[in-house]
Amino acid sequence: MSEPTNASLRAQLNDERNRLADQLRQLGRGPGAELDFDEGFADTGQVTAERGEVDALAGTLLEALQDVDGALVKFDAGTYGRCEDCGEPIGDARLEAMPAARFCMHCASTRR
Repeated sequence: MSEPTNASLRAQLNDERNRLADQLRQLGRGPGAELDFDEGFADTGQVTAERGEVDALAGTLLEALQDVDGALVKFDAGTYGRCEDCGEPIGDARLEAMPAARFCMHCASTRR
């Protein structure tokens, strides 16, 4: 992969990291996060349901953030763009679509 492409992908990953971290803060997760549920609300079932939805979304965002952080670590280690299963290069088109991709198309399709 060419150096300008790597720089572009790294910038995309940094932007995605910032976006995910901001979303987690808005959900009351992570540093500087504050999210308050109305404990006096008459329908505690609604509050519980909302908390469950926030927890599920936060879990998904945290997984995505871990993938992005992992990709940035790989950039520093010089292993970015290699499949974690087979070690083969991940295709440029896949990395452009999903800069934090951990697996090549073949390995990703067999993991499901």
